[in-house]
Amino acid sequence: MNNPMSVMDLHTKQRQFSGQLYKYTNVMKGWQYRYFMVDANAGLLHYYLCEGEKPDGTIPRGSVHLAGAVICPSDEDSKTFTVNCASGDMLKLRAADARARQEWVNGLRAVAESHTKAISANSPPLPPREHLAVLDAMGCARAQLTQTEQADSALCRTIESAGSKFFVDPNLLLLKATSAASLHCLTQCLNILQRNQHAQQARTGFVIDDD
Repeated sequence: MNNPMSVMDLHTKQRQFSGQLYKYTNVMKGWQYRYFMVDANAGLLHYYLCEGEKPDGTIPRGSVHLAGAVICPSDEDSKTFTVNCASGDMLKLRAADARARQEWVNGLRAVAESHTKAISANSPPLPPREHLAVLDAMGCARAQLTQTEQADSALCRTIESAGSKFFVDPNLLLLKATSAASLHCLTQCLNILQRNQHAQQARTGFVIDDD
């Protein structure tokens, strides 16, 4: 992975920094290796399927605006961090080690702060407080759903590894089915909210793919 802070020094105002990170997709796909590129001038974080893709002349797999974003190291380990965008999108990423994580966090925070100040100083301003509150709530709901998916998967693994006696227990089967149905319902509700949100943001042309 390229060292983002050595490639992109804000004091010299170079245009971009890039490198490989793991991106958490969902419970089924888990962590996926992706090639990330930050356009510091545009304030955008792009990602591509793999290092072999040539960013020049190709369309990113996904892109997010860094203006108004909050970049947070995770307390679950020394490598993981999240990019919580003002749009409500959230990327959960994992660097090679603690040092690489800190370099990415520092670099992304610098770009986010720079573009947040630039937008605030010009017209139109960032979305009103009420709108940002809705987007923040959407991001929290998405994070909570991810935790729920992980809990449901853990429940299924526990039941399935408990032996044939417990695997056919009607109460456990009912618990497993109820958990899966509830998770499916919550996912469908969040998808409806996301579609409405993305429809409002369609004019920007920046939507995250789920991979």
